[in-house]
Amino acid sequence: MIEKQAMSKEVLAAILKGIDEGIHVVDMKGNTIFYNEIAARHDGLEVSEVLGKPVLKVFPSLDKETSTLLKVIKTEKPIYNQTQSYVNVHGVQIETINTTLPIVVNGKVAGAVEIAKDYSRLKLLSESLLDLQKKIKRPAKKTKNKINNVQYTLDSLLTINKDMQKIKKEAAKLAKSDSPILVFGESGCGKELFVQGIHHASSRFSGPFIAQNCAAIPESLLESILFGTAKGSYTGAVERPGLFELADEGTLFLDEIHAMPIELQAKLLRVLEDGMVRRVGSPKSSQVDVRVVAAMNIHPREALEKSQIRTDLFYRLNVLTFGLLPLRDRAEDIGFLADHFIKHFNQQFNKDVKGAGRGVLTFFKQYNWPGNVRELKHTIEYMMNVCEKDLLEEEDLPVMMKQQIPTSKKGLSARVKPLRANIEEFEKELIVNALKHTEGNIKRAATLLDIPRQTLQYKLSKYKIRVHEAEAPSKSN
Repeated sequence: MIEKQAMSKEVLAAILKGIDEGIHVVDMKGNTIFYNEIAARHDGLEVSEVLGKPVLKVFPSLDKETSTLLKVIKTEKPIYNQTQSYVNVHGVQIETINTTLPIVVNGKVAGAVEIAKDYSRLKLLSESLLDLQKKIKRPAKKTKNKINNVQYTLDSLLTINKDMQKIKKEAAKLAKSDSPILVFGESGCGKELFVQGIHHASSRFSGPFIAQNCAAIPESLLESILFGTAKGSYTGAVERPGLFELADEGTLFLDEIHAMPIELQAKLLRVLEDGMVRRVGSPKSSQVDVRVVAAMNIHPREALEKSQIRTDLFYRLNVLTFGLLPLRDRAEDIGFLADHFIKHFNQQFNKDVKGAGRGVLTFFKQYNWPGNVRELKHTIEYMMNVCEKDLLEEEDLPVMMKQQIPTSKKGLSARVKPLRANIEEFEKELIVNALKHTEGNIKRAATLLDIPRQTLQYKLSKYKIRVHEAEAPSKSN
């Protein structure tokens, strides 16, 4: 038993040492009982400097309140993805993102384990992203169809739906304003295309257009990406502008703004109010001239009810609002866009597909299109790749869509049987009724049916109809 326990500890230690994240385990007294090489590398220490020692002695800048490990032992509650800044025993400042969990043995907390990611490294990666954004801020060469990272105009939003056409006209008119804009609509309905169109139609069209999805960046990095960093604000930090400064004299598109942390929304509100931006770690503010366009893939009412967006920020953004319709509410656009995409992919794949077959169009009109125009485009692209005829047929649909065809088509086949089956059913019914009427007398039933007695005998055998005098014959199995 003792050998098995020793082996289990060795296996566990080997696993924890091999994990590509810092692992730090302490007992109830706050003494380190496990500390892997990755954690040591993050903290700028040797494993031997930490193992067996109290946390507060190794990291003197922490106390019982600021140490996530000691806090979890005290509260017995986990902490997820919390940024922690501290100084190690050598005086070096460290920043990590920690998930800290209580260790429960026999129903009681016996210590805590912390999984740490190097925050400084993540910030450096975010700065690389900013460098790329900076390079496209003022392109050296402008092309006819792509100015300052803008590929689309409002004319690129193809529609024959009257409501969508009305929205496009209103957007073209209001694009000249510098007021913030809020756009909402389901995923795939063309929000970024629409926003690029507004930028192109505005007086800022020669300025930068920068888009950032607020849900695509960790919360702890989003602030430095938006507002920039000052030198020394964390280990290795340098003076670096954020997206607001990079978008100066242009448009900053913040997609999925309801995914932005509430605390950061307050800072965004201040920028919208006075146009002043302060980099992370800097005491100075600078003025920027940026038009903010925000978007959500849920209805603003839902975001407010779920407290995903501050009320004051919503009303500041809600100066000009556009709600883009989902594809299922623009039925006339389905066939229109399908034809457009077929022509597009004909050129791309060097094919000559004439269009979509009647069955495909019927299915398209009945389908719910949760992915909207993006889903329709990708569906057509798949079908164009596999199609071998002049028309796109149901057999060319993606697998998941094919699985939905039976709900309509098989339902129809259940109601309408093949002609031969219908004829046989009707014939059996006539024979049974004739036998009932003649109380099972085959000769008289044959006379009623105006067929030879031998023919009736053959059909009774074929359909396995059993005749009992004065009793209704049963139907075939």
